[in-house]
Amino acid sequence: MNISKKMQDAFNKQIAAEFWSSNLYLSMAFWFRKEGWKGFAGWMFRQSAEEKEHALDMAEYVLNRGGEVKVTAIDAVQTEWADAKTIFEETLKHEQLVTEYINALADVADEEKDRASQNFIGKYIDEQVEEEKSVKDILDLFKQQDEHAIAHIERQLAQG
Repeated sequence: MNISKKMQDAFNKQIAAEFWSSNLYLSMAFWFRKEGWKGFAGWMFRQSAEEKEHALDMAEYVLNRGGEVKVTAIDAVQTEWADAKTIFEETLKHEQLVTEYINALADVADEEKDRASQNFIGKYIDEQVEEEKSVKDILDLFKQQDEHAIAHIERQLAQG
């Protein structure tokens, strides 16, 4: 069964959003490296790679369903932040936005009565719950707000 044009277009929009997310997290990783936070940087590098993998996985899905993947220009991302905590606060907001995007993609699959896409998107809905929780857990650690706590978070993230 071929993918509908409406579903294909929705996936292409999500693919662009995933690449943008990958670039955002890559930029955050570079900022952390510049500031000497190698553990935070490593965590963000992993997040960037995961977002890129999501985009590629979605592209493969569209192609396997007989659709066309359109790679569009990706807008520039932010490159400077005030501090580590701010980055994680912005990361949580961004992950919540991505959850909205994934839910919108699922809505299109529902409208199209496309069960294959509904099933495929389901794994990303589950992943978003985990990704938001992961960032919330890091922010909870920041609530201690002392240098010792931040260094502890840094060491935890460095371990992967």
